[in-house]
Amino acid sequence: MASDTEYGLVSHLYTRDLARGLRISEQLDSGMVGLNRGLVSDPAAPFGGTKQSGVGREGGHEGMLDYLESKYVAVTW
Repeated sequence: MASDTEYGLVSHLYTRDLARGLRISEQLDSGMVGLNRGLVSDPAAPFGGTKQSGVGREGGHEGMLDYLESKYVAVTW
């Protein structure tokens, strides 16, 4: 249900179980995931989405890897 949209820039997930949160973040079809935090942007982190939100990343080391799908998971634990 969470990935049932044409956009995929960022998803947010709040949980008390870190292992479960990381498993779910892998299943979400978005370019970035905020895990137990609202802000996911960071100048050193890759920025980008999936689906109609774009393909590829800008920023960080990931910005050089245009042909791979990656996911940034921001966690406050």
